[in-house]
Amino acid sequence: MVIQEIQEYSTVRTKARAYLCYIMSRNISNLNLDENRDDNLEKQLRKLQKSIPQGEVFYAIDANGIQVVDNLSKHKNLNMKRKGYDRSNRAYYYRTFKEHRCVLTDPYPSLDSNQMVVTASFPIYDEENNLLFIICVDVQLKDILKMVLPSSVDSTFGKFSKFIYASFSVALMLVALLLFVKGISGFLVLGWDVKSIDINEMFKSTILLTLSLAIFDLVKAIFEEEVLGKEKKEGSGDGHQTMIRFLGSIIIALSIEALMLVFKFAITQPEKLISAVYLILGVTALMIGLSIYIKVNKIDK
Repeated sequence: MVIQEIQEYSTVRTKARAYLCYIMSRNISNLNLDENRDDNLEKQLRKLQKSIPQGEVFYAIDANGIQVVDNLSKHKNLNMKRKGYDRSNRAYYYRTFKEHRCVLTDPYPSLDSNQMVVTASFPIYDEENNLLFIICVDVQLKDILKMVLPSSVDSTFGKFSKFIYASFSVALMLVALLLFVKGISGFLVLGWDVKSIDINEMFKSTILLTLSLAIFDLVKAIFEEEVLGKEKKEGSGDGHQTMIRFLGSIIIALSIEALMLVFKFAITQPEKLISAVYLILGVTALMIGLSIYIKVNKIDK
């Protein structure tokens, strides 16, 4: 679900940055570095850890990007390590150094935990505006989403929603399978004798197979978007892809039905061709509506 998590993060990044930077500023604004620098830094990091319990690793680096105290972490394999480590090549270092403000990075894989994390970094300056230290906090992507986006895919509600969507996908897939089997059996029952084939039975089988295909396409869209969190195609806008795929399936199914009705009424009941024309007009209206829906979502984007 990493792709969907990154998409969610992009929508709440500003809010997450404001939240983390506010907490960091409240906890390190009165940092005293006159004496016992390392002890004071460690004390402030522990205070910050209590304020951000979701944080994975807390540490401080100097103006050259060198870590000046050991990691502070609730994970034993990460705690009390990396003092003297060079972090000058990290994005959070040079962005903070260049922008002179608290920053929040893009998600990246952590070398320590091998998880997707983001880093909030807060600069500390002396009275002459010289950079002294940068306080950094690594937070796993899933945890930052839980902090600022309760409905995230990794939240309890998000997991419950995925379970519900998966259950409906399985149920709809069974319906599609039953329609497919029924359509195939209805076609095979006709045998190989062309003269004995009932055109109405062939139309019924075609309708069942078309419905099966439409439901399968809908299941595919629901499962990929809501359960697997598949990334939206470029240029598709922010519109709900399940809705687009669903309407597209209905349009395809109705178009096939309209075509069959045209041939059926032309052969057996020409006076009812007007009904097929009405169905074609309905399909046209759906296509226009879907086009407007897609267009509006692209504009909103």
